[in-house]
Amino acid sequence: MDIETKIALVKGAPISEIVTENELRQLFETEAHPKHYIGFEISGKVHLGSGLLTALLLQDFMKAGIKPAILLADYHAWINGKLGGDLERIQTVAKGYFKSAFISLGLSEDKVKYVLASELYEELGKDYWKEVLAISKDTSIQRMLRCTTIMGRREKDSLDCASVLYPAMQSAEISALDVDIAHAGMDQRKVHMLAREIAEKRKRKKPVAVHHRLLMGLQGPQKMGFEENAADDLEISSKMSKSKPDSCIFIHDSVEEIRRKMNAAYCPEKTAESNPVMEMCEHFLLRSGKSSLKVTRPAKFGGDVEFASYAELQSAYVSGKLHPMDLKGAAAQALAETLSPSRKYFEKNPGLLSGM
Repeated sequence: MDIETKIALVKGAPISEIVTENELRQLFETEAHPKHYIGFEISGKVHLGSGLLTALLLQDFMKAGIKPAILLADYHAWINGKLGGDLERIQTVAKGYFKSAFISLGLSEDKVKYVLASELYEELGKDYWKEVLAISKDTSIQRMLRCTTIMGRREKDSLDCASVLYPAMQSAEISALDVDIAHAGMDQRKVHMLAREIAEKRKRKKPVAVHHRLLMGLQGPQKMGFEENAADDLEISSKMSKSKPDSCIFIHDSVEEIRRKMNAAYCPEKTAESNPVMEMCEHFLLRSGKSSLKVTRPAKFGGDVEFASYAELQSAYVSGKLHPMDLKGAAAQALAETLSPSRKYFEKNPGLLSGM
């Protein structure tokens, strides 16, 4: 496969930024199988934005020859107070439910390397913690506080001391894993920029940073009311959130639950922009023209129709030829079919959900 085709695979929607594309090209020129990493806090059930999106992107990355790794960030979840701040529970969920969620989406252990963060720290011992301290020494308190927004916090939020170390720990992992490509949602951009700057300062390998956009929650655009940065507030409050079950579809939701959530989803008539149902169609159901979306409806309402591309669907919806409820019904059915492997996996292994 030629380099431009590999770059096109990495750039596929909803990737919104590569820092930098020239560095990615140089990487492919020198490495047949670049090392990739994406990390996840162990903080609850896996939904479309964290699970299915990651699986689809990593499948494209693997086609380009990239060797992916998923970091199960147990210590980060502990610091951030997830799952009640119970480290033992967090680690059990990480190695059981969370890892299995990605495996159920086709990311088997022979394709993807899974790393439990605390085990990585134990393996590296004092070298890892020395790197954390070195990064902390090279970074101002103000810069580190700005980076804590990767935890879903604001700079002005009250934080414990461990939270200030969180960005340094994440940056140190990138170095410890010898990462060529650091990948995450746009909400993790600040720590990737820190990791790149630290690497350049120390004459080490500087990772290419690849960021995908955060998918909108089913409730649509929301405002949090903060004054500091209205654009950031809108993005943070509107994204899918496992802490708000009706804002997202979990990968193992029942068919009935998927239909219920979709029926209640924000879906303004004749409007594709800031429409979470249309966004799902674009990034999951009609991604890169790999599938079609069939709408079943009575003849008096136009009869059945099948869309082979997102452009076709968008045109029909914006023109009013497709009603929101018909779109929701078709999207719910297609998502239920797409998520069938995960649903069946957890039906066969119900114990994995018991700790959630």
